[in-house]
Amino acid sequence: MLGNLLVFAVGLSWIVNAVTIGPTGRLVINNKRIAPDGFLRPSTLAGDTFPGPVIVGKKGDRFSINVTNHLTDPSMYRATTVHWHGVFQNGTNWADGGAMVSQCPIVQNSSFLYDFQVFDQAGTFWYHSHYSVQYCDGLRGAFIVYDPQDPYKHLYDVDDESTIITLADWYHLVTVQHPAQPVTTLINGLGRTSAMDVNNTSTPLAVVNVTKGKRYRFRIIGLSCDSPYNFTIHHHNFTIIETDGEYTTPLDVDSLWVYAGQRYSVIMNADQPINNYWIRADPLSTRQKAGFDSGRNSAILRYAGAPTEEPTTHAISKHPLNEVDLHNRNQKKPPGEPRLGGADIVIPIRQRYHDNNQTFDINNVTFRPPTVPVLLQILNGAFDIDHLMPKGSIYKLKANSSVELQIYGLSRGGPHPYHLHGHAFYVVKEPYSNMFNWVNPVYRDTINTGLDSNLTVIRFFTDNSGPWFLHCHIDWHIDMGLGIVFAEDPEGTKAHNKPIPPAFDKLCPDYEAHNPDKAYE
Repeated sequence: MLGNLLVFAVGLSWIVNAVTIGPTGRLVINNKRIAPDGFLRPSTLAGDTFPGPVIVGKKGDRFSINVTNHLTDPSMYRATTVHWHGVFQNGTNWADGGAMVSQCPIVQNSSFLYDFQVFDQAGTFWYHSHYSVQYCDGLRGAFIVYDPQDPYKHLYDVDDESTIITLADWYHLVTVQHPAQPVTTLINGLGRTSAMDVNNTSTPLAVVNVTKGKRYRFRIIGLSCDSPYNFTIHHHNFTIIETDGEYTTPLDVDSLWVYAGQRYSVIMNADQPINNYWIRADPLSTRQKAGFDSGRNSAILRYAGAPTEEPTTHAISKHPLNEVDLHNRNQKKPPGEPRLGGADIVIPIRQRYHDNNQTFDINNVTFRPPTVPVLLQILNGAFDIDHLMPKGSIYKLKANSSVELQIYGLSRGGPHPYHLHGHAFYVVKEPYSNMFNWVNPVYRDTINTGLDSNLTVIRFFTDNSGPWFLHCHIDWHIDMGLGIVFAEDPEGTKAHNKPIPPAFDKLCPDYEAHNPDKAYE
């Protein structure tokens, strides 16, 4: 009994120790044994918590986050980086955090100051390691940029750290052991597992507290390494007002799919009888065990005055999100002409899986990280794809051009959610629809690309010089080669970037001399 209590206490430590930092602060990356689902395992954490500390600021803020590497556990990766998912890093490509795309990893007992401004961005973002598959061991957290001029502020009463809802998959093996599938869904860092190595099914669930009559802006964040989740709150509808840091026209739904890397802000009115209600995050059954037996894939919405007990509610979604109904708030039109292929640059993205060596490729090339970061290659004068590494995975884009990506779906390991660094994009064609929206498509940075028979079409404009990663956000698939890099206006990258700090120049020599992870390469 004492052992179980100790495991539960460790598993609950994120609640006790959780902190908020920003826009200036220190983020220490270290190892810790935690048991968020009752199974004690080593992990890689930001700030000793899972999820990591919530980083907050407001629109226009300059963020200065000093990331310090205190990793010591040789059973996991010990170098690290941090990527600020959804932040454009306009003029600060060196702070994007993509290992071997924009920087070399930070070695043990070293630190690196990520110093960047969000300019005109506001909304729901997150941060995670972008070094191999490290974030699957725990290095992930919320990053919120509040908007003093939020056009929807009048529609809700509460929007703070208590209204953040993170959805994450969890494994009982460390990543270097290549776990086959996640065994637990963690909502705000807690959950119950489907694994047979934990007998006790009464591990704590996360509780989201509300007061009857108040309206809440919930920020739902897909921290997943793999699984997409169908999100519902029993007996409550909600109104979508944001996707991936971009305002939408309000859309009422009662369920939505959240893919790895995606974020939604929804407004929920606490207008039901005082009670406990299930929050569900049901995974796609091909990626993780679905269902709610013993409280799996669940959390609790608890009204003030309700008893401290688990819900008994049941619900069936009647108004699920149809993504073609999402529209950007400002009626912005995608760049280029309103027809398929009507952009300055048109690039097909064809994904493929190879059974013989368990790798993916894009357009017949498997992505492998270069030995020198792409940004550093560009800063040293390599501007043409013939001179940029990795060969076949670099696509040069001209400045001030409209770009159309035609992404063909892949069923094997799919559906695959794609994320573009440095930009958001207009989704002119969703994968499961034959409709094209050239008038007011949703604007976001991560999109599900469907299955074998599907086509997704997105558009963006090249106004942010630098190398930007496009990749599947199932973290295992990046490691298996499912990514490319856009070298956007490489001739202008040096001038476009603000002065690069001297500490950046030390990252690669330090990594080359002290790489602790050669055994895993």
